[in-house]
Formats: sequence, structure tokens, C-alpha cells
Amino acid sequence: MIPHHTKIGILTGTSYGEVMRHARAVYEPIRKRTKRKPYVRSSYFKKQKVFIDLFWEHLHQKNPRDRFRRLKYFAAALEVIRESRNHPLSSDNPHALSEILHRFAGITKEGELFYAQVKEDKRSGRKYFISCFPAI
Repeated sequence: MIPHHTKIGILTGTSYGEVMRHARAVYEPIRKRTKRKPYVRSSYFKKQKVFIDLFWEHLHQKNPRDRFRRLKYFAAALEVIRESRNHPLSSDNPHALSEILHRFAGITKEGELFYAQVKEDKRSGRKYFISCFPAI
């Protein structure tokens, strides 16, 4: 798996509130473009939609420290999903056999390795951005 080098760095801030404010500033223009589910188009999936609203639900299931850690990579993860043509690490979801998990690797502007995870429903072909996290 070859990581995609992003032009965007991690979101700055020393507290969860600061990083959340920056992440919402990235998310709001995307959300306002549509009346339905917010999405970005992926180069790897031939410009198909990747819905990003499931990310927030998944994020709020985590503890506050983990939320802060993951949220820093939100903007860079969206860039990886939009622009990466590198093959992800794909595998069947062990918890749901009707899903495929695609894990894209990315390197931030600062040189930090992280992953962005996309879930694909086998039946409908819909794709959902569910998580981003550092490699360590």
C-alpha cells in the first residue's frame, strides 16, 4: 500500500473544542452543497460518492482522548479520499459479511502517517467514510 502525500496538515489546536471547530469549518461547506447526505467524490472509486455523515456517528462512540486524536486527521483524510489513486488495503468486514473495508494510507504535510477507512456495502455499492486515525 503506497501512501498518498497530502497538501493539508493535521488540524491545529490544543483542546478537543479547538480541533472540533476547525473540523466543522472543513465539514460545513461540504454539508451545505447538498440537501441530502453530504459526500465527497473519490478518484480511486472513479468519482463515485463517498458519504461522510457516518464519520460523526462513529467518532462519538469513542472516548474524548481518542476523538481528539482522530479528529486532527479529518481534513487530510478527506483529501486522501478525494485525490488518492493508490490502491487501499481492502478486506471483508469480519463483523458484517455484506461489507468491504478499504483502508487508504496518507502522509500529512508534517510527515505523519495516518489511515482513512471507507466502508463499502456489497449489495448497494454505497461507500461511507467511517474513520481516520494515526498509524501508531
